[in-house]
Amino acid sequence: MRMKKIWAFLIAAVLFSVLFTGCSESGKKAASDSKKDNKVTIKFHSHGNEESYNWKNTIEAFEKKYPNIDVELAILSEKGDTQEAAKKLGLAAASGEQMDVIMFSESASYSQNVSMGMAAPLDEFINEEGYKVTEEYKVDTQINGKYYALPGKFNPWFVLLNKDHLDAAGLTIPKDWTWEEFMDYAKAMTRDGHYGTYFHGPQNGSWLEYLRLALASENEDSEFTTEGGKSNLDHPLFKKTLEMRVKMEKEDHSAVPYEEVLTHKLHYREQFFTQAASSIIIGSWINAELGGTELNPLNFNVTVAPFPKNEKADKGGYTPVTTDYMAVAAKSEHKKEAYTFIRWYTTEGQIIQGKNVPSWNKVSNHDISIIIERILNGTKNPEKIDKKSLIDVLTNAKSSKFVSPVPNQAEIYKVLNEEYEKLIFGEQNIDRTIEVAQQRVHEILSNNQ
Repeated sequence: MRMKKIWAFLIAAVLFSVLFTGCSESGKKAASDSKKDNKVTIKFHSHGNEESYNWKNTIEAFEKKYPNIDVELAILSEKGDTQEAAKKLGLAAASGEQMDVIMFSESASYSQNVSMGMAAPLDEFINEEGYKVTEEYKVDTQINGKYYALPGKFNPWFVLLNKDHLDAAGLTIPKDWTWEEFMDYAKAMTRDGHYGTYFHGPQNGSWLEYLRLALASENEDSEFTTEGGKSNLDHPLFKKTLEMRVKMEKEDHSAVPYEEVLTHKLHYREQFFTQAASSIIIGSWINAELGGTELNPLNFNVTVAPFPKNEKADKGGYTPVTTDYMAVAAKSEHKKEAYTFIRWYTTEGQIIQGKNVPSWNKVSNHDISIIIERILNGTKNPEKIDKKSLIDVLTNAKSSKFVSPVPNQAEIYKVLNEEYEKLIFGEQNIDRTIEVAQQRVHEILSNNQ
């Protein structure tokens, strides 16, 4: 009887042990499954390819810091073609594809997609975090009082100068200058065999930045239209730009003639790198080529000056800027996680990516120096670049207040291009150019309403 009781006890103990182990394993599996269920995958649509944006290392760094968020990257153009990317983005949206993070390549695309309801407002997240976008970043992305994106890279325009031509003319490197001084420099550097400067636009309704040079130096009202969708062509600084272009080409003979630009299909790269022009006004995307490439070798010294301002007393530093607009998709089911990614990417993520100067104001000069060093070292002759001037210009550049592009902006660009050609080819004077352009642009804007 005693043995039966012992055997019964042992059998019960074994059964209890098996049952407890089974429950314990089930509990562990349930906890593991629950942890897995808490992980979120967000889909990120980008026009940027791996070569230009170093996505693999960048996304790995984000996922290491935020292990509960996986980022699925959808590259919309392996060539980095923004037009191809825009078409594919539209198709993806129309097909109902998952969208959480969207990268827009320029302001017109950003504004248009916001008006179509593709991007979600970020103000709730921004207010919760407690920062001001204009203090945190160099680029203001506000549209109609709301923020729909945070800015990534910071590509301001500046003036590239042939340092050898500068020295030959007895000129110092400009640290703070006006458009009048820019004109004087171009005239002084002009010699037999080369011009003082080259303007790459307007051409075929594009590169219209070259018709708003003086406007672009201002903090506000820096575009051809106002925030209210009205024409800004009666602004005196639009007239000032036209006057400057005519004087430099027709009187000073310091700028490459517009007719040559069109007839010979000239390009800013070959004009600068072959020393046909002593200076060019261009965006800092050219940093990756500054030290020369196989196609455009560098055989002279290069320095950089800030985008000129209008008056000596002006604050200065304002310039056209291109950036990537990082938005959260309006239809995303993971808006918080998507915002977490774009906030990280537009701050410390830009430093880790190491391909561009960030729009983030809190990046240190040391970090910018490292990024610039890395970019220039990818060129053939980085030692010929005045790195200090380049870094000074990039760190002090500022974006003007954002003006939402109008729906028919391409038509306006075409009109301005046509009227400028009539001016520069002597078919009408400056006042007539402004008058006709104003009438035609007003008609386009009226049709938008």
